[in-house]
This record gives sequence, structure tokens and C-alpha cells, in this order.
Amino acid sequence: MSDHGGMEMKAHEQTYGGFLTLLKFGTVACLIVAAIVVYLISH
Repeated sequence: MSDHGGMEMKAHEQTYGGFLTLLKFGTVACLIVAAIVVYLISH
């Protein structure tokens, strides 16, 4: 089991990188939607 440590770490880094990318784009998308909602309510 210890001989697969490097492969597991590589898979973990890829998964975490994908999570961070999703988090960044998700945050931007939420901010855009929130700005549109605030604009629509104020006008």
C-alpha cells in the first residue's frame, strides 16, 4: 500500500486543483448573479 503513495498524491493534487478552479469560477459567477439581482431590484 505504501508503494502507491506517489500516485495517490498526484490524484489528490489534480482533484484539489479542479476544486480550486471550480471555487474561483463559482465565486465569480455568484458575484455576477448578485450584482444583476441588485441592479434589477434597484431599477
